[in-house]
Amino acid sequence: MSTSRKNSNNAAAAVSLSRRNLLVGSTGAIASVGLMGLAPLSRAAEEPKSALPDYASWKDEKAVIVHSANTLETRRDAIGSGVVTPSDHLYVRNNLPAPGDEIVADRDAWEVRIDGVNNPATLTLAELKKIGIESVTAVLQCSGNGRQFFTHGPGGTQWGTGAAGCVVWTGVPLRDVVAKLGGVKDGMKYITGTGGEALPAGIDPKTIMVERSIPTRALDQAILAWELNDEALPLTHGGPLRLVIPGYYGVNNVKYVKQVAFTETQTEAKIQASGYRIRDVGVKGAPDQPSMWEMPVKSWVTTPLETTASGRNMIHGVAFGGNNLLDKVEVSIDGGSTWLEARLLGPDMGRFAWRPFVLAVDLTPGEYRIVSRATDAEGNTQPQNRTDNERGYGNASWSDHGVSLVVS
Repeated sequence: MSTSRKNSNNAAAAVSLSRRNLLVGSTGAIASVGLMGLAPLSRAAEEPKSALPDYASWKDEKAVIVHSANTLETRRDAIGSGVVTPSDHLYVRNNLPAPGDEIVADRDAWEVRIDGVNNPATLTLAELKKIGIESVTAVLQCSGNGRQFFTHGPGGTQWGTGAAGCVVWTGVPLRDVVAKLGGVKDGMKYITGTGGEALPAGIDPKTIMVERSIPTRALDQAILAWELNDEALPLTHGGPLRLVIPGYYGVNNVKYVKQVAFTETQTEAKIQASGYRIRDVGVKGAPDQPSMWEMPVKSWVTTPLETTASGRNMIHGVAFGGNNLLDKVEVSIDGGSTWLEARLLGPDMGRFAWRPFVLAVDLTPGEYRIVSRATDAEGNTQPQNRTDNERGYGNASWSDHGVSLVVS
């Protein structure tokens, strides 16, 4: 492992826990932050925005925007035209400070408990590696990607387009682990993953822990991943082991996973019960509201941005079908009045990966509004407008994600 990769594992000392980075609605936890010796929001705001936190010091500083110690965004023009996002460009979103680097000192010794199966067991990473292995290329996207475009000013990190990337996960399919343990017990409706972050004393664990439940229909695509882009999974991104659900929003991809349980009901942890729920502006989160599970079809332009020279221009971007295969991408240079189909670049790396796209156009001097819209294989087309909601989640609007371009 390189020195920069080792540095990625030094997480505990430098990560501050701000109000924004606690779970949605964790009022009691927020009130206790200063008392626990964790840095409050005011202190985090004083830190230089250009400085990478220690646990992510291996990231390419020129390719990311540092919003806080727990949130780094990939710059819009840093995505490039390749399918796979380089690990040092990939965004970071942590709900809690990462564990210390001691958990990756002996990766194969990491243990995960599998419950809700006919033969429950605790397995080490070394044992998981003997059950099976596969790689899947998939988009990892924060639920709040595109939040900055909402006009009502939702709280949380003001992500533009860069809380997303497309990476290669390698690990054991969860379905293979389940099969080895005798299958899922009857009546289980959810896969519930629990993270291994250390929780501060004096706080009800359910108010702050990272524990997410998703429907068991995701079993066939779920994996327990120990590699990211063909390297050992960095602590920064959930190493030594992460529950990965391709096609689902990032919050469901539980880092430092310590337990995977098949359950009859969803977890009562606040991050599930009231957090990451779609509700009207001004409404509190509740279990009966839609949860941030499957991602929809989406695209956006990555270059050119702001200005360009007249003549032949190559309009680049990325598009993905969310939980479905991508079918096509169209681009408009007049704000959506007329559309041209773009050409997809690079290899097709499967249902869950994104595809870079390009459209060659001749531009004369003037002002243009460049937008893109994607359609998945099920016929779902990216919507023009966002659905306003309290937390600014799930923005797939092609209008919001457009680029205003001045050509000279």
